[in-house]
Amino acid sequence: MNQPRRTRVKICGMASVRDVALGVEAGADALGVIVAASPRRVPLERVAELAAAIPPFVAKVGVMANQEDAVAAKLRAAGFTLQFSGEEPAAACERMAAGANYVKTFHVTAAPGEQFDEVTLAPYARALCLFDSRVGDARGGTGVAFAWDVVKEVAARRPIVVSGGLTPENVGACVRALRPFAVDVRSGVESSGEKDPDKMRAFVRAVREADAEA
Repeated sequence: MNQPRRTRVKICGMASVRDVALGVEAGADALGVIVAASPRRVPLERVAELAAAIPPFVAKVGVMANQEDAVAAKLRAAGFTLQFSGEEPAAACERMAAGANYVKTFHVTAAPGEQFDEVTLAPYARALCLFDSRVGDARGGTGVAFAWDVVKEVAARRPIVVSGGLTPENVGACVRALRPFAVDVRSGVESSGEKDPDKMRAFVRAVREADAEA
């Protein structure tokens, strides 16, 4: 009997050991620690502490945006996969990842019915491509979903991560529509700026239910 494909879940914005414990308990496959400008930003001095709290078999992702090589080196030393969420050119991503695979964020501005220009992705040789909403100058954390059909053709040809405005209420529809490799959430599982354990569990549950239906 064929098993349904398992969509990975990344919960981003881990800002404390408590957040990490909640994410693990909820069933996340990956936990993101943000060192770029963000309401959930973690100082570099604390990344090793959070890395140590993340257990084996749960991926560690360090989220950067237009930052220096020294920041990347600090994250790599703590065992993080790098996620580049700014306007980093491919050469910079490849250099800072130091031969490892990484995540590169692309901010979607195409109108519904259009398709994302896949040529943009080609130079990022080692990247798992993540698509997020662009709202003004904001990079992520907007709480606004983009039109998923914009990346439907890309998702049919390569593994992608979908982010931007996902919640326990809409992530199942996203998974069914695109069958992405992974989904990524931050503000959609928070209440009053703090991680909400009920929302985190509901988000993962919604993804698993959509997987089972596919």
